[in-house]
Order: sequence, then structure tokens, then C-alpha cells
Amino acid sequence: MSTLRLLLVRHGQTESNVRSVLDSRPPGPPLTATGWRQALELAERLAAEPVVAVYSSVAVRAVETASVVAGRHGLDVRVTDGLHEVFCGDYEGSNARADVEAFVGVYRAWHAGDVDLQVPGGESGRQVLDRVLPVVSRIRREHADGVVVLVGHSAALRLVGSTLAANVEAVFADSHFLPNCQAITLEATDGDGWRCLDWAGVTPPSAGAHPPV
Repeated sequence: MSTLRLLLVRHGQTESNVRSVLDSRPPGPPLTATGWRQALELAERLAAEPVVAVYSSVAVRAVETASVVAGRHGLDVRVTDGLHEVFCGDYEGSNARADVEAFVGVYRAWHAGDVDLQVPGGESGRQVLDRVLPVVSRIRREHADGVVVLVGHSAALRLVGSTLAANVEAVFADSHFLPNCQAITLEATDGDGWRCLDWAGVTPPSAGAHPPV
């Protein structure tokens, strides 16, 4: 029986990551030397996997990460609109503790079910899902089996992963960070469903119903 797996991968390290800066607007910064090494290590981990396509957000850091993985499999990177990071709005470019905590507070509210709450000057959780989920649906239509790698950004991918996977509780997604070049591994199930096999090295516990989106 053929199976499709979708790897939601965070890009490699950037200088903004090092400085804990809220940095969401494309094209954004490139990878650091450490980020390139992380991308190479990711490509090595996926070398034996049946990767059939590699998608990326338009951000430079995501494209650079994806290019290393795609090159290992002789594939082109499918740079795709809609996969960028959650727009930080008024907090863009800041690493002030109060701004980071305010952004995290909005993000946690999304995982608690209030996806219509908006980052001041930025996006709501619903707006993030409305641009990312159609890309995932298209991937599912175009690829019946194999491994598809989607390189994007931590906040957006965690929200998408917890929304798609029937076995991931919102509290789990909120409390489990996605490090650079680590992945949320989803497997397609019957109908249009997904289940999470691995979340950055952790197997999610069984989950109940999601709050409505």
C-alpha cells in the first residue's frame, strides 16, 4: 500500500535566530555558517528517504535550506507563496522581552482555539491557516506516495502540524518547540486526514478532538 509522508521542516539557523529577533518578513536573512551545516546534516538524514518533491517558502533562509535537500535528490525547489512565517506585525525586528512575550501570548491563544485573535499589526491564526493549508491540500492531490519535504518556519509549521494531525493535542504543539532543521513528520491517512509520526524527535501522545477552526 502506497503511503505519503509530509515533512514540515524548519529552516536552518539565521543571525536573527542567534539574536532572538522576531523576523518574519520575506526575503529575510540568509543562513549562518551553522545554518548551512544544519541543512547539510538534514540532507544527509534524508538521503535514503524516497523524497519526491521539496517545497519552500519564499524566504531566503528556507530556500537555501531546501536547496541542499533537493540537490541531494536531483530535484528542483518548488518555491511557493503562502508558506512564509507568521507575520509579527508591530513586533517585527524586535527582540525585546515584552514584545516576544506578547507575540507568544497571541500564539498560545491560537493553540487554545482562539485562531481569530490577531497579532497587533500582523496576522491571525486563521489567516495563517488559510494560506498554508491550501498548499498542503495541493501537495496531497499531486503526490500519492513517497516523502514530500516542505521547508518553512517554526510558528507557522507548529500551528499547521497541530491543526492537521488528529493525534496532536494543541497543548503538545504549544509546548514542543521546533528547532532549526528539525521536522514534524506527518503521514496521510484515510480521506484527507493526517497523523503525526514524529515531532522533532518526540512521538506525540494520543489526542482528543481539536477545537473548531
